Amino acid sequence: MFDKKFFAAALAPILAPALACAGVALAQTSYPVKPIRVVVPFPAGGTSDILTRLVGQKLTEAWGQQVVADSRPGANGNIGVEIVVRSPPDGYTIALMDIGNLTVSPSMYKLPFDIMRDLTPITSVTYSPYLLCTHPSVPVKSVPELITLAKASPGKLNAPVGIGSTIHMATLVFQQRAGTKWTYIPTKGGQSSVLSVMTGDGDFLFMGVLQTWVHVKSGKLKLIAVSSEAREAMFPQVPTVAEHKGFEGFNAGSWQGIVGPAKMPPDIVNKLYNEVKRIVALPDVNEKMTSQGSRPQTKTPQELGAWLTSEKDKWAKVVKENGLKNE
Repeated sequence: MFDKKFFAAALAPILAPALACAGVALAQTSYPVKPIRVVVPFPAGGTSDILTRLVGQKLTEAWGQQVVADSRPGANGNIGVEIVVRSPPDGYTIALMDIGNLTVSPSMYKLPFDIMRDLTPITSVTYSPYLLCTHPSVPVKSVPELITLAKASPGKLNAPVGIGSTIHMATLVFQQRAGTKWTYIPTKGGQSSVLSVMTGDGDFLFMGVLQTWVHVKSGKLKLIAVSSEAREAMFPQVPTVAEHKGFEGFNAGSWQGIVGPAKMPPDIVNKLYNEVKRIVALPDVNEKMTSQGSRPQTKTPQELGAWLTSEKDKWAKVVKENGLKNE
């Protein structure tokens, strides 16, 4: 006699994995079916926040699911990154951030995660050079004048930075090349650093164009140089740091990108990558980014992974040379 209950019980352990895989495949095919949280590991108002809202609005329009910016600042972005690391790898919690900071933190801090093991690279979004700006009252108009002033009173000038950020690293390299010293004021992020210089508490800083250009135009910040290898079309009259003797090859900036938890399904990663690539290429988005000094760029997940590895090794050397390891 055919026993239906016995037959079903016997097949259950065999069919369960297949059914589970089918369920995952179905979920991946229909992604997204609910709101997507984009963790921004830095304070609201910064470059990452601005880009998250710009790209997120377009994703919402394309997919019909709300894309929510979730600001989780602290510990140089590591608090927000850990939230992503500990989230399910289903594509509903990702981070948009200055991914350069990811490559510095492993050398600076004892982290509860590994950026290469515990994160999935998805894509880059933009690159923007740093603008080297001072408070209007600082009596300099050029890189040589800034160095001369710093050498006249070593340690007197101060630079507000997020300790362990790529801006911190760029300022350290600049200091090494200049052969002088200044004081670093720890801040909670780019917006705090900009406000520090605008109020006169800080003397100078490197900061992304998105956060500084509006204040340069208003006269609240004085622009003396740009950190890119070549002059920017947006302000061709402004010299690069690299043009000056002793700073040949100097190149720094903010690379914004998107990462998710480890083990994200490849089809979800690719869907996010392809959609962000499409959005960044839209004329209105492209124009808005470039008009604010950002260069739209979308690395593939594989290209971004290789870039993260290369940058991690580069900044590890700078951290070691400056004895900055912070357990």
